[in-house]
Amino acid sequence: MSALLARRLLAECLGSAFLLATVVGSGIMAAQLAQGNVALALLCNALATGAMLVVLITILAPISGAHFNPAVSLVTALDRRLAWSLVAPYVTAQASGAILGVLLAHAMFDLPLLQVSTTVRTGPGQWLGEAVASFGLVLTIFGCIAQAPKTTPAAVGLYIFAAYWFISSTSFANPAVTVARALTDTFAGIAPADTPAFIAAQLAGAVLGLAAGRVLWPGVTSADALRPVEARPPRALS
Repeated sequence: MSALLARRLLAECLGSAFLLATVVGSGIMAAQLAQGNVALALLCNALATGAMLVVLITILAPISGAHFNPAVSLVTALDRRLAWSLVAPYVTAQASGAILGVLLAHAMFDLPLLQVSTTVRTGPGQWLGEAVASFGLVLTIFGCIAQAPKTTPAAVGLYIFAAYWFISSTSFANPAVTVARALTDTFAGIAPADTPAFIAAQLAGAVLGLAAGRVLWPGVTSADALRPVEARPPRALS
């Protein structure tokens, strides 16, 4: 493995770990402090997750592209800007980091490390919500890169914050996040039996987002936003 690839995979693993530690940890903290007020707990969970995404994308995008999401890696590969040989390593790093983040959150709050969620999240409305969440996430990336690349971290964080509230499923929008959240029986959990439909909807939404982005912004690809700086093609100065 080359040093550059190792750096990219470490960035994807660490980013996914911090993301899930935030999702699960803030959910635990919010549930403890909200005293039964689920709306307040969700608000705190959403704020923490959106803020952490801004930080992680800002600091790690120059290294790995800051995907933290197998669906984003998939559309980048479909766009022929990420080698297919890198998809499996990226997804492995993302999933491993996500699971580590869940374990870290449990450890910080003195909870059993190994858990299985009992929270049921299923039904056509939530499946549609996951497709919409992933579609909007990919479209957000395309739009930022086409018009204001430096806003990508903030825009993605704000989109996820908003999606927590307007998406019926509270917007997982990420297969690695979905798998990891099946391993926590806390505020952020999802029952393992409900994960396959969520993941299928997320992947479908991401591919549709890629198709829409190509129509809206021809010539601009998600990979231009998500590839390391040193790997991007030079921009025209005109």
